[in-house]
Amino acid sequence: MMRKLVFSTIALVGMLACVRAQSATPVNDARIDAMMSRYAGNVAGASLIVVKDGKTVVRCGFGYANLEEHTKAGPETNYRLASVSKQFTAASILLLKQDGKLRLDDPVRKWLPELPASDGKITLRNLLTHTSGLIDYEDLIPADRTAQIDDHDVLRMIAAQNRLYFEPGSAHRYSNGAFVLLGLVVERTSGVGLADFMKKRIFQPLGMEHTLMYEHGRGPEVANRAYGYTEADGKWTRTDQSVTSATRGDGGIYSSVDDLAKWDAALYTDKLLNAESRKLAFTPTEPIADPDVDFGFGWRLSGDTVWHSGESIGFNNVIIRWPKQHVAVIILTNRNEFQPYPLALTIGQLFLDR
Repeated sequence: MMRKLVFSTIALVGMLACVRAQSATPVNDARIDAMMSRYAGNVAGASLIVVKDGKTVVRCGFGYANLEEHTKAGPETNYRLASVSKQFTAASILLLKQDGKLRLDDPVRKWLPELPASDGKITLRNLLTHTSGLIDYEDLIPADRTAQIDDHDVLRMIAAQNRLYFEPGSAHRYSNGAFVLLGLVVERTSGVGLADFMKKRIFQPLGMEHTLMYEHGRGPEVANRAYGYTEADGKWTRTDQSVTSATRGDGGIYSSVDDLAKWDAALYTDKLLNAESRKLAFTPTEPIADPDVDFGFGWRLSGDTVWHSGESIGFNNVIIRWPKQHVAVIILTNRNEFQPYPLALTIGQLFLDR
């Protein structure tokens, strides 16, 4: 039976109120609650939002954002996005392209001349599509390093290599380092810091009031912050930061499902990225290593979905969009275990037109 109220509130143990829109049904409510049950209770939690035809149909928080202070997770909770950040770094490059300040086929050494001769054929497009052949910076970090590395450390490590995995454009290999370098290109091209650029050109125009590129000790702290955890033998331990948690272009944004719903809405309009830029972002690029997953600019492309996950110590996140059906499912979590991509796909099926 369809609910008559526009919104209803359901109280669950260890879970903040869920707002359900008129299009929700008791059956779907029960299914979603069951599917999200691993996050409910006195555990590291999750936030979920489902958007259909521009309207929020499900908006929930489960479990805790901060177990030590007993702060519950809600739709406004801000999580470290990890690799979900890459779509914003890509959007920054596309905005600078729209401004006429760079071209996608610019050699990266035009903007980062510190890079060695081996990188001479790498273009910004190669960085955006993971076809650069760059050596993974994670494999270059000394085993005994305990201090966090930053973007400039990554640049120095890559610049010292003078070798690649393959000829740029000839193969595909996922590269966090490529997006660290793109973030530095944004700074050098625009003349402002990456955090300020994203704030002024993306987050503020879209009303993403609590989203930020976090820079510890250099900028504002994260409001309504979720901290990351790992569970072992029934005990939760805070594991919020690692040596690589301070890099920015590949994973440094904190945001909430509420703010990411605004981002999803903007991707249907010219408010931020024009039609040409959006087409570029969502067009498959050859070559692709996985026959089931193509890559655009900061997005994975699978069938009728565009999506990206984000995994970092203490966090597992995903945003999945069905553009033709105007449906999006976003799940952000503050725990190491369980990748939410299959879960988000299953939830999305409840709201697709048959």
